[in-house]
Amino acid sequence: MIREHRSREKLEHYYEKFTQEGTLDPNVHPWVAASWQKSQELGVPREKMNTTKRYAPEEFHRLQQKHQEAIDYLMKLSEGIREFFQEYNLSLLLIDADCVVLKSYSLPFYQMTPGEIEGARVGIEEVGTSSISVAYEHKTPFWMFGPEMWVEECQLGDACTAPVKINGECQYFITLVSMEQVELPQDAVISLLLTLKSALEAHLAEVVRIRAEEAILDATPFAVYHVLPGGEVAYTNQLGKERLTRIGAKQEHETGRRLNLNDVILNYRHTPIYKGFRGVPSYNKEVTWITPAKTYEDITTVVPLERDEEQAVKSVVVVSMPIEDLRTLVAHAAGYTAKYSLQSMVGSGAAFQSVREKAARVARNKHHVLIQGEAGTGKQRMAHGIHQASPRAAGPLISLRCGDATPELLEQELFGIVLNPDVSHQGRLELASGGTLFLDEIEKMPKQIAEELARALEAGKTHRIGEKSVERSIDVRIIAACDSDLKRLTERGLFSKALYDIISKSVIRVPSLRSRREDIPEIARHIVSELAEQHQMEPKTLADATIEVLRKYDWPGNIKQLQSVLEYAFFNTKAAVIGPDDISLMGDVKPDNKWKEDKDVFVKAWQAAGGNVSRLANLLNVSRVTLYRYLKKYHLEKK
Repeated sequence: MIREHRSREKLEHYYEKFTQEGTLDPNVHPWVAASWQKSQELGVPREKMNTTKRYAPEEFHRLQQKHQEAIDYLMKLSEGIREFFQEYNLSLLLIDADCVVLKSYSLPFYQMTPGEIEGARVGIEEVGTSSISVAYEHKTPFWMFGPEMWVEECQLGDACTAPVKINGECQYFITLVSMEQVELPQDAVISLLLTLKSALEAHLAEVVRIRAEEAILDATPFAVYHVLPGGEVAYTNQLGKERLTRIGAKQEHETGRRLNLNDVILNYRHTPIYKGFRGVPSYNKEVTWITPAKTYEDITTVVPLERDEEQAVKSVVVVSMPIEDLRTLVAHAAGYTAKYSLQSMVGSGAAFQSVREKAARVARNKHHVLIQGEAGTGKQRMAHGIHQASPRAAGPLISLRCGDATPELLEQELFGIVLNPDVSHQGRLELASGGTLFLDEIEKMPKQIAEELARALEAGKTHRIGEKSVERSIDVRIIAACDSDLKRLTERGLFSKALYDIISKSVIRVPSLRSRREDIPEIARHIVSELAEQHQMEPKTLADATIEVLRKYDWPGNIKQLQSVLEYAFFNTKAAVIGPDDISLMGDVKPDNKWKEDKDVFVKAWQAAGGNVSRLANLLNVSRVTLYRYLKKYHLEKK
């Protein structure tokens, strides 16, 4: 980089010899020689510098804004060394990776005003050989003596250019240009240029790192704060800003000072942040924040940072997440999302299309929903479809089967429980906040629990068992499913009227499969196609005769039973076409099974027949009298 001092007369002679005779002297620096040849090939004028290739004012303004960070930082660096520039009549340029002058600092460049040179391209195509073109070509700092410049009006002084690399990529060039034929302290100029280069590289690399970290912090589902003593917020990510704004904190540009937690958190002195400044860290603590707008509950971590000479904590980092957001995050991570859409419910018959259209309309309103229909008709799939088509689709879909637990466990599952001061579990009602709670077999919910649920839904608040003093806000839509007539159960006093009134604002009745026989072929083909896709197996088809067998059957177990029958046929049929002989309406229960000795086998057949003696007699090919004997033996109810 530091080149041996050369005689200007000799360099002028080499230049004239090349430009007039086309002869390159062997003493010309090889990089300069190659650049001269390229300049000549490009036909670059030698008398005056060409600055006609430049950005229009508005376009250049946008370009400067894009590179404002580098422009401003180099301005700060150059302010402290203006005297050095003036003493040696130096000009400083910041040039982008396309050789466009972004900014001219200190004195004019080649006696041009900044307005003349800024926005102009100064690559080899425009100005020929220069320290800029050589540094651009070889991506290394380069010192060029005046007589080596291609444009004659630029040969008064020397120039030095250094590339600015960020993460190994050349993004800028900075150039120092002497305006007069004065002997420069070459080592001092080069040291200055390299110092500017290193400082700019370090600063821009730090900016890239900080922006990446800020992007990461802004993408996290946590609010992150860097807090100073007294509650001043030195930094917060985007979510933190949004939360502080929602509770009334004023932005820095509005007040002229930093956000202060003391202004918006009424119980600030009783939070883990205040304790953090005493050197006490907190990890994943459940914290209540009382603000003028609302009371919040968060899971919060507070970490004390550096200490001063007296061991006083100088700042703390706070990471917090609203419990309601945490519930949603956990719900999604656990797969509590809709698996089915309304479109996945197959059927083109008029009766079912009407039900599906009603479900789509109901999905868009805010009412709770009651889905009624026989077992196996697809009520759960419809609940998923309603949730997915609703404004709550981004929230969790939590399910709870009311008949699967004792009343005590059901209550705990629904509302949550506090076991001791350190162990507390949220219930499904809290977990579903912001989304949907699907209550299957709701008719089996004990009346006392149903009354408590009704009160919680009316108030929009709930409390965990053992925690009467703490109320937690909920925002839940209930989709309830019932196999029987819930209105009749309510009228008989067997179900809570308060809860029925809440969930029956929108009622959807899913028809049985036998009442929509026209849909059976379409449903059956869809099930077989779905099985092949799910298990990555060769597709199979249903013979027309098979379709007819399926269409004529009553399907007491509805679509669920059809699914079971077709699964058995799909996995046990070797051929690509499933024939009528491959269909067992009892699934894996065969007439030759030992159902006479095995109660479990008989019960499967009984369930497949829907509890109908005549149908079971046909399936097993036995008399009704024989069946009555076994029904009595196994204590099963006759239909």
